[in-house]
Amino acid sequence: MAADGTGKPDAAVVRDALGVGVAVGLSGVAFGVTSAGSGLGLLQTCALSLLVFTGASQFALVGALAAGGNPLTAAAGAFFLGVRNAFYGLRLSQLLALPRAVRPFAAQWVIDETTAVTLAQPTRRAARIGFTVTGLSLYLLWNLTTLLGALGAKAIGDSDAWGLDAAGPAVFLALLAPMLKTSTERVVAGLAVLLGLGLLPVLPAGVPVLVAALAAPAVLFAEGRRAGRTRQDAPDGSDAPNVPGISDGLDVPDGSEEVR
Repeated sequence: MAADGTGKPDAAVVRDALGVGVAVGLSGVAFGVTSAGSGLGLLQTCALSLLVFTGASQFALVGALAAGGNPLTAAAGAFFLGVRNAFYGLRLSQLLALPRAVRPFAAQWVIDETTAVTLAQPTRRAARIGFTVTGLSLYLLWNLTTLLGALGAKAIGDSDAWGLDAAGPAVFLALLAPMLKTSTERVVAGLAVLLGLGLLPVLPAGVPVLVAALAAPAVLFAEGRRAGRTRQDAPDGSDAPNVPGISDGLDVPDGSEEVR
């Protein structure tokens, strides 16, 4: 295969993309089992993977239903978790610059994993290859393993007895943890966990997920207030403070700034 402008072979991009697609796609088994255990039928379970295709939202939906939550509340929690994909799409649309006719189909593959692989590539050609291979391999494998998990749920029996009710949250946390690179992101995640777990005993199923979503604006607001007070207290001509998650990664060689 040809190499891109930086000397990275296309084969290396394909290998990395397939690695992500296969590793994450296999966790569709856990979703199939969890969904079937929550009372959804085979067609309903498979339809979620085919049409929704965003693991965190799918697990949130079936988890809330399994806990006896209202379907509308469960769907609302899943929706808010999926909103992040719209922001991914804004960035990827500029990076990939796909033809207009292709964009509606590509939008189905805009998820955490395809975004991470795409943004890691040095050129547009490599980004397109990474996005396509990750999206295609993950979509096919996720739907296949969802079907296998839903079919195998009857043979497994009570998924709670096997501890498979915890598979969904465990997979989601495994995907999320490597993305928490700054202190601000870790504080948001920690506060969201505290809100979600702390409100479980007092709120209906599905509602704690909605409340936990408030962690992000709350932390960002607090960071902004703190940075503003620090700038006001600083003497004239002093540099602004380094706010975690905002100025991290700035390199200033010879007086210039380059954001990595």
